[in-house]
Amino acid sequence: MSDLVDLAAIETAAERIAGGVLRTPTVPSPGLGSLLGAPVLLKLEQLQRTGSFKPRGVLAKLATLSEAERAAGLVAVSGGNHGLAVADVAGAAGVAAVVVMPENAPARSVAAARAAGADVRLTPDIPAAFALAGELQAAGATLVHPFDDPVVLAAQGTVGLELAQDAVTLGEPPTDVLVSIGGGALLSGVATAVRALLPDTRVWGVEIVGAEAMSAALAAGGPAPVPITSAITTLSAPSASQLTYDHVRALVHDVLVVPDADAVRGSVELAEYAGIWAEPAAGCLVAGARRVLERHPDARLALVICGANADVADVAGAR
Repeated sequence: MSDLVDLAAIETAAERIAGGVLRTPTVPSPGLGSLLGAPVLLKLEQLQRTGSFKPRGVLAKLATLSEAERAAGLVAVSGGNHGLAVADVAGAAGVAAVVVMPENAPARSVAAARAAGADVRLTPDIPAAFALAGELQAAGATLVHPFDDPVVLAAQGTVGLELAQDAVTLGEPPTDVLVSIGGGALLSGVATAVRALLPDTRVWGVEIVGAEAMSAALAAGGPAPVPITSAITTLSAPSASQLTYDHVRALVHDVLVVPDADAVRGSVELAEYAGIWAEPAAGCLVAGARRVLERHPDARLALVICGANADVADVAGAR
């Protein structure tokens, strides 16, 4: 079992990345609350630099690298958002970066990563992307892993730190917080912060049919490879890591799995009822919220809207 990140590490990460990221708002959503029949808070991380929470982890990791590690250049593997964050942060810091993405990654993320100065390389699928990134790391590049890194995990936990603080300020805190799962760093970090500050609050993970890395890990008693069939690339990790599995097993109430179509429907509902555009990786939380309310009809919900890097064509293609 790996050591778990604690609240102190998340608070350190918050200091480390201060000034480099937005403190995104946490707001009530009367419209979505009306749709679901329960109070809803939204943590609007789609407003973050590069359109997702990912720069938090990248900035924290870059701050810990030696000059030699920076000079070697960065390599990242990504279904979209992590690669875009690495490209943006590295470009601003004058550090070379190679970003490896699958061919079906959102076109806007590929274009934006290239515009930021990264060398973007496309592979047939996510497993091939991880394999190529591993080769580049073996050749000397510095890997910035999207989820298997305690520094990155702690920085993603700053989302949960802000959410918990804001929820207390806004009034009655949520009984249930929902977070999307790719490799699990965001869920792990948010769960660490929320359970430390709001110990009676349940934290739920939501993942997609055909990208069930965390569900598979929980069923197997540890990380296990999974076939990727979901069209939602930003949640398509080929496996969880021991680090994220350990956090989820210890801190997360349950992991819910919803189909692609429900995640796309959730994106549309977030637009129609909450007035925000979010990618299906966040839309899946609306479907997850319905599952939570089936079990806990009196729940007060908080949803972490993780990103908005999908255009209409991407969403339509995931249906």
